[in-house]
Amino acid sequence: MIKLDLPFWLDGKELAKLKAAAQAWWERVEDWLRWPLLQMDAATCHPTVLDLLAWQRDITRFRNEPESLYRLRVKYAFINAVDAGSVAGFKRIMQRLGVGYIEIEERLPDRDWDVVMLRLSDSQLSKNPDLLGVLIQQYGRTCRRYEFVTITPLPLFVAVVDFNDDQQTLVASL
Repeated sequence: MIKLDLPFWLDGKELAKLKAAAQAWWERVEDWLRWPLLQMDAATCHPTVLDLLAWQRDITRFRNEPESLYRLRVKYAFINAVDAGSVAGFKRIMQRLGVGYIEIEERLPDRDWDVVMLRLSDSQLSKNPDLLGVLIQQYGRTCRRYEFVTITPLPLFVAVVDFNDDQQTLVASL
């Protein structure tokens, strides 16, 4: 915002009040002018405007979806549409929307060619069942069947020990 400055010969108590009133008025006008621009950001806009942005970006809010997740889906709708269709892009979509690490396997031997296996942890599946269905419906490949497979991480402990063995190599020749 521009700070109003009066020439030094106009400095006085009453003119300082006038300057403060004019400054407050123009700050309010600036806020009014910035409001439409702030509504284009899906992370901060009014919920009604968010629904309009979602409609424009072909996003439908599913039942019991938290507003924060809905805002993320609307915010990244275009980038997700660009990333859809490839394995690396689908992994990036899952990362952006908070699902986390995912393994994707396609064209497995001894399986139909159209089966895609998505490997997720058990907690990812239980926290995001509706979201995963919506993401596969919207960004998954056409004519593919998706199967969820759980990954169970197991702790593994490896000890590194230095045992100081000695080695000799002898070569004999005739």
